[in-house]
Amino acid sequence: MAQKSTIYKVELSVSDMDRHYYATHKLTVAKHPSETDERLMVRLLAFALNANEQLELTKGLSADDEPDIWQKSLSDELELWVALGLPSEKVVRQSCGKASKVIVYSYGGRTAEVWWEKIKNSTTRFDNLQVINFSEKDTNNLGLLASRSMKLQINIQDGEVMVSVDDSIVYVTPVKWKSSNL
Repeated sequence: MAQKSTIYKVELSVSDMDRHYYATHKLTVAKHPSETDERLMVRLLAFALNANEQLELTKGLSADDEPDIWQKSLSDELELWVALGLPSEKVVRQSCGKASKVIVYSYGGRTAEVWWEKIKNSTTRFDNLQVINFSEKDTNNLGLLASRSMKLQINIQDGEVMVSVDDSIVYVTPVKWKSSNL
């Protein structure tokens, strides 16, 4: 019998001084049986880094043809495609063809570095692609914050991120491996 997703209730407060975006999002997040707490928290962090009223969490691991997060225009055009982890070169290429802007948030330490070395030369032609890496230490610490019911506060200033749940704080430094030319 297939395992069911675990439901997480998240109150995500975003204070993004870099983009002047301040809002609270009440999210119901389905954690796929194969998804780790670390990946769940990276997904929430990626949501916060791109937060706006049209941004949506998708089916993620449950759907092969959808990103983890997307933003669609009122006319249903894909404006933003956010993928997590280490997508194949083919998936990156297809994503760049489907959306106006694509952001890949990679993580996994040395594995992520090897992945990037392998595909970075083939990504130079994609002006709409941005690749941002999170360190293994940062994402491991984020995973420790996960709980089924969370009040998550994310502050972003000068590219630095502070994630807090209750009395626990994790500082995350995103590293831009590829910038979008848009």
